[in-house]
Amino acid sequence: MNLQAAFTLIINTLEPLQGAREAANIAHILMEHLTGMSKMDRIVYKDKLLSPEQEIRLQQSIEALLKHEPIQYVIGKGWFYGLELAVNSHVLIPRPETEELVEWIVNDVKTAVKILDVGTGSGAIPLALKKELPQADVWSVDISAGALEIAAANAAQLNLAVHFEQVDILDNIASQQLPMFDIIVSNPPYIRDSEQADMEEQVVAHEPRIALFVPDHDALLFYREIGLLAKEKLTPGGKLYFEINEAFGKEVVELLQEQGFTNVVLKQDIYGKDRMVRGDKM
Repeated sequence: MNLQAAFTLIINTLEPLQGAREAANIAHILMEHLTGMSKMDRIVYKDKLLSPEQEIRLQQSIEALLKHEPIQYVIGKGWFYGLELAVNSHVLIPRPETEELVEWIVNDVKTAVKILDVGTGSGAIPLALKKELPQADVWSVDISAGALEIAAANAAQLNLAVHFEQVDILDNIASQQLPMFDIIVSNPPYIRDSEQADMEEQVVAHEPRIALFVPDHDALLFYREIGLLAKEKLTPGGKLYFEINEAFGKEVVELLQEQGFTNVVLKQDIYGKDRMVRGDKM
């Protein structure tokens, strides 16, 4: 099978499930991963044959995609803030809106700081912050050993120094062992269990539930607990940043105000959705 035939096979297989545009996007990502060739090179050398090994990997990848496995898991990598990150089913796939949270912090930081990221996943947030703020001392915690393994591997691959710890942020004793920080940031689980019915199957079936969902009866669980941690572990004048469920912007703002944070700001993402909150510790 030549390159053109392989590209066409991917599109024809996925188009009924994904639509023409997304099928083409996935086809380009998969073909570049399989061949190491750019889009232009694949056009120029469209008659070049895949090796037998490449054909096997192509078929395996298509089968995974037909089971709604995200393309990032199929190829084992995703991208965030200009960084290529290894990803697997232990970690969420980094989202573009989270890049806006990182950018907000980067724009706010004027001096050397100590930063804590809560819920590292693939390491996307702490690694992007360390890249953009090399003078910062960056720490990151997660409850998942599998996530921490991926995050540490990404840090080593990118040669970025981030201190990773396995901590259950809902365990007060464990989290109190952490040092003081100037900034605490988190993109915690915030999707209510009842929202699953409206989500894409590839997210619900393949991404880690522990990093996605909260019970309907306590949707602000992680904001409340991380807010309490921040009251103890932020230096005076320190800042707390959250990515939030768009449905709870007002509630998260009120929660932080009740906890004693000042200058609480609700920020929208590029799609006009309530997506981020920042508060200052007095």
